[in-house]
Amino acid sequence: MDLNESQREASELFEAQSLIYRHVFNHVTSMSLKCALELGIPDVIHNHGKPITIQELVSKLDLPIEKTIHLQRLMRLLILFKFFSVIGLVGQDGEDEKEGYVLTAASRLLLKNTGENSQNVPSLFSFAYFNLDPVVATPWQFLGKWFHGSESTVFETVNEISLWEFANKNPKFNEMFNDAMTSDSRMMNLAIDDYHEIFAGVKSIVDVGGGTGLYAKILLEVFPHMTCTVLDLPHVVADLTETKNLKYVGGDMFSSIPSADVILFKTVLHNWGDDDVLKILKRCRETLRCGSDDGISKGKVIIIDMVVDVKRDQKEITETKMIFDVLMMVFLTGKERTKVEWEKLFLEAGFSGYKITHNLGLRSLIEVFP
Repeated sequence: MDLNESQREASELFEAQSLIYRHVFNHVTSMSLKCALELGIPDVIHNHGKPITIQELVSKLDLPIEKTIHLQRLMRLLILFKFFSVIGLVGQDGEDEKEGYVLTAASRLLLKNTGENSQNVPSLFSFAYFNLDPVVATPWQFLGKWFHGSESTVFETVNEISLWEFANKNPKFNEMFNDAMTSDSRMMNLAIDDYHEIFAGVKSIVDVGGGTGLYAKILLEVFPHMTCTVLDLPHVVADLTETKNLKYVGGDMFSSIPSADVILFKTVLHNWGDDDVLKILKRCRETLRCGSDDGISKGKVIIIDMVVDVKRDQKEITETKMIFDVLMMVFLTGKERTKVEWEKLFLEAGFSGYKITHNLGLRSLIEVFP
């Protein structure tokens, strides 16, 4: 082996070392972000109304002065990953004197109080905080053990019950989960105006697994001519307030789905394995057929979920979708699907065709036709 070859091999190994270390310590970024959320740093910067210096940030957070240098180190890491940014501030003599922290697109999404946000940006604070909770973080330590076991999910390996059963028995966790899903649903505000053609002529819709009805309310704000029925488990929809065009039904989507022009699933089907999704889709076809006057299936199913597309998506988008796929494996029995995998389910369930609209970031809107 000559010197150049030896140097190339050493360089490759050092690059591999860096790759290993980066991913072994990925949790450092996650936990640093959680710390920023616990301290309320995004809201402090937002409420300050202008770039904030490290000294001002320490004062606003009411931290001991000796923690200044440590907070600066935390912010330096989060700036590197684009959660915050820093700009130079001009001193009294006109020279650049200090640096001030400002929000980025990511940290604007992590504000608790979006009511003060003039741009009306949705908040993903609850979603991020929930997924950094110890109950959610712990199962990842047992992924290897799960592969040798017989439990359906890693979460079940750790807690001896499913995620849904755990949520039902732990009200605080259930509330955090629902808040997380609600904050995720608010992102749909950013694209809902693009759906006019898709919902043209739709008079009724049933939102299956729609939780407390946030997404239904978002739809009705844009399409007030529709009536919407939210179907979810009885304890989820109990005591929720109905309106003239918003109703709630407690039930089980595997047993019965209310009749409507459109049956909607927003980030629901990825929670379930192929056999269960096939059962749900067949139930949808029965509902659409039974809801028609002549016994012929009418209307459509709309699915808002991820479509894994390595060739089409940017690398970062694909990485996030793959992470979500493994996340589904750890916590539920579902997965993220490719276009081919979705198509196979639609055809096996007896549907004639489908159309995918890609304008929802990580997710796509799929219309499935009888």
